[in-house]
Amino acid sequence: MLVSEIGFGAWAIGGGAMIGNTSIGWGDSDDTVSEKAIHASMDAGINFFDTADIYGLGHSEFLLGNIIGKRKDMIIATKVGNVSRYGQFTVDYSKDYILKACEESLRRLKRNEIDYYQLHTARLAHLEQGDCLNAMQLLQQQGKIRYWGLSLNTFDPSPEAAYLLNHNWGAGFQLVFNLLNQKALLLLDKANKKGAGIIARMPLQFGLLTGKFDNGVSFAANDHRRKRITNEVVVTVAGALAPVWQLCEKYDCSKTQLALSYILSYPQVSTVIPGIRTAEQVRQNTSGLFKLAPEDIKMIESLGENEFVPVMEMIQAQG
Repeated sequence: MLVSEIGFGAWAIGGGAMIGNTSIGWGDSDDTVSEKAIHASMDAGINFFDTADIYGLGHSEFLLGNIIGKRKDMIIATKVGNVSRYGQFTVDYSKDYILKACEESLRRLKRNEIDYYQLHTARLAHLEQGDCLNAMQLLQQQGKIRYWGLSLNTFDPSPEAAYLLNHNWGAGFQLVFNLLNQKALLLLDKANKKGAGIIARMPLQFGLLTGKFDNGVSFAANDHRRKRITNEVVVTVAGALAPVWQLCEKYDCSKTQLALSYILSYPQVSTVIPGIRTAEQVRQNTSGLFKLAPEDIKMIESLGENEFVPVMEMIQAQG
């Protein structure tokens, strides 16, 4: 079964979960609205749903399980390794924990096997220690997961990707790739040559690439973007992207359509997973997509190598 070019990023439907004083969600959500979004996605041809056990502390998996858990024509990917423990956010990539967490994800997802299981931003030290890799291999042998891979670090994806590619571990990567953040660009060909699938996450950079924040923005305390998307970031990003947004007139498209189409213009990308909360966002994220001309891709890449560098440094400093 082929994955749809646009997938369903299911972080936001987990709701405004907190770990201690740390927000790990996108503010309050309405399960009825989320369920309508999932159904609208399937109606629009989306068959790939990406979640994680940490999203809503399991609530995102629970929602997907209720609606598509029994459907064999829908592909579910989830992740393991990020943990809430004693009121603190931490990570656990031990073999015992991964095996236990997989069983809990299967229960919430109402499935006998997970289509694609991902280590949730495990770092090189975890991979070299080996427990997490052995756990994934064992789960695959047991038939609990079909394939597995790694969700790469947002700002420095290369070390972990190189390690798995060099050792032929896993089936692919989830990585951040968008108009602004092109740090994973060099990995696309390397992964493709090894036959690794690529899931592009954060295609809209938490909403910054939709244009809806241009006139100022504020977020609730239980929305992780509260500390990440400041007005300074919004203004700086808008200025840096001005040459890119001129392409919207050329292609007669919205900023969202341009941002998603840019990523889909790279044939190495298997699927793009914008965060989806509503049926309207399904329409916005699946309609009017196209391939950019080579000269426009080259222009955007040139900005990524030069003008966007200090912008990304600002974004990275926000966390």
